[in-house]
Amino acid sequence: MYKLINFQVHGNYQGNLVALEKGADFPFEIRRVYYIWGTTPSNMVRGKHAHRKLEQVIVCTSGSCDFILDNGTSRETVHLSSPAQGLYIKHNIWREFTNFSTDCVVMVLASEHYDEKDYIRDYQTFLSEVKQQQKAKTK
Repeated sequence: MYKLINFQVHGNYQGNLVALEKGADFPFEIRRVYYIWGTTPSNMVRGKHAHRKLEQVIVCTSGSCDFILDNGTSRETVHLSSPAQGLYIKHNIWREFTNFSTDCVVMVLASEHYDEKDYIRDYQTFLSEVKQQQKAKTK
């Protein structure tokens, strides 16, 4: 459903640096990067969707937040609080994020350009599509 990726941190007396390189740190080619900050109130729930094709690595570059991940049969909460760790989410996973610290900045690296047709924004539609895919695999 997901995987936590620990990035190599290069640090010295001047501070820390994480370099993210195509082919070395991601299981996909990065086609889009965006970031989110200033989310208030802290208990606001963002996301509330799944993707049919797109994969993501999500990094909390500052502060912290929680990701609630759902594969159609189980839900799991992942806490992000380190810029040295990324949350890899495959397609067909419902995601919501909440519990934002006041200094939270979330950067998302995506495998595809924005395409509204790739989004599943209704939870019942998501469950139906997951069930159809599971039936197709068992045939």
